[in-house]
Amino acid sequence: MEAYQDFAYVYDEFMDATPYGEWCELLAELIEKYGVSKPERDVEELLDSERNLVVDLGCGTGTLTELLYRKGYDMIGVDSSESMLNIAMEKKEKSGSEILYLLQDMRELELYSTVGTVVSVCDSINYILEEEELLTVFSLVNNYLYPGGIFIFDFNTDYKYREVIGDTTIAENREDCSFIWENFYDPEEELNEYNLTIFVREEGDSFRRFTETHLQRGYTVEQMRRLVEQAGMTIVEILDADTRENVTDTSERVYIVAREQGKETAIE
Repeated sequence: MEAYQDFAYVYDEFMDATPYGEWCELLAELIEKYGVSKPERDVEELLDSERNLVVDLGCGTGTLTELLYRKGYDMIGVDSSESMLNIAMEKKEKSGSEILYLLQDMRELELYSTVGTVVSVCDSINYILEEEELLTVFSLVNNYLYPGGIFIFDFNTDYKYREVIGDTTIAENREDCSFIWENFYDPEEELNEYNLTIFVREEGDSFRRFTETHLQRGYTVEQMRRLVEQAGMTIVEILDADTRENVTDTSERVYIVAREQGKETAIE
């Protein structure tokens, strides 16, 4: 079963504690620090329309995409779940934003131009289960980055799946919906399977029950570094997503900033 079908329609309710605002501020800081949209790094041939383009890869229901749009970026949201994008389109209609949403699998990314920045957060990258496919994603990102453009992504580490959430059950009961989240970690395959059982109130005391199964793979910093470099990018910063400091052996979520290299007019 494809992930994020029925779950898409209650996703925002269960994710209401997610620090999207903090993520947006961090991404904006990193784009300002390293990105081609920084005024001091302007290039004569650099088109403003491409320089300011930011792709949100695995955008989901568009919450972060909308926040980045309000920061002044021209946003493109890409996701493989039609149900999630339907919610994003509802937000777009309500806000009046000019975000372009594309229904695409990131392994088959196809854009109409190069872009200044690609971001991918909330462990979207962990849904790519094979290194070969992840290399394909990174190579496609590199291909669509403007010379010197940057790719900012996060991922859950293998440590987090193995030692923190593996083989645990999380449950939450709310007035109109509840969920049971069961994790099963396979250390040999480095895969985390989590089964979601969700109950949503429909009428009166009647609840609808549905289930979804999600698979994610834990990666190490070393694996990510190798794949990023094989895809033709260079690492410019790696940081612990929680502490915003150097990564340790117990880091659970990691941010990586990588830069495109090799295209003509590349920024040093």
